[in-house]
Formats: sequence, C-alpha cells, structure tokens
Amino acid sequence: MSKRDELIQKYAGDLKDKCGMKPDMDLLRKVTIGCGPSIYNADAATVSGSDKAELETVKKNFLIKKLGLSDGPKLDQEINGVMETYGRSNRNKYRAVVYYMLTKKFSKEAIYS
Repeated sequence: MSKRDELIQKYAGDLKDKCGMKPDMDLLRKVTIGCGPSIYNADAATVSGSDKAELETVKKNFLIKKLGLSDGPKLDQEINGVMETYGRSNRNKYRAVVYYMLTKKFSKEAIYS
C-alpha cells in the first residue's frame, strides 16, 4: 500500500470515528490528491481550528478559489461547523478531511469529477 493510500485510510477513519460520517472513498481520494504534496508535510497536512489566519486561508484558497464560492458569512459559518464536527479539542484536523467535509457541505462534488 502506498503512503497516499495509507493516509486516505487514516482520513477515512477520522471521518467515521471522529465525525460520524460514512466517507465516499472515491471523493475522499480525489480531495486528497487535490491537496497535493502538502499531505506529506506534518504542518501543512493539518488545519489549526483556532488559528484565524489558517481558517482565512482555507476560506480563500479552498472555498473561494477551488470551489468557486462567493465570499460571505456563510463560508465562515460552515468552516466553524466543520471544526465543531471534527472536534475542537482534536489536535490533528487533517486538511483533506476538512476539505472533504466542506466539499460535501456545499455540494461541490462535481468539482472533483
């Protein structure tokens, strides 16, 4: 099993165990691939839910640029909702899992087809 496949399995485990979701493995694989080499860097592979600058980066680079959403308070609300679902006390919030949940929240799966 490749390193990427191992990470995808880890992310699927987080979605099941920490978020209570049954992951769409095909979409999770595509979102993970979309994260590029950042998934192999310990710092870049995670999202700090308490760092406002980090959450702003998720909003600008992923929600607005990648998913094509318009800026507004709904984006911040949904990011906060994903952080709550993942668990604020959970130190390792994997970027691919956060992006996967946001993609599902905004029904933007077609971006990855």
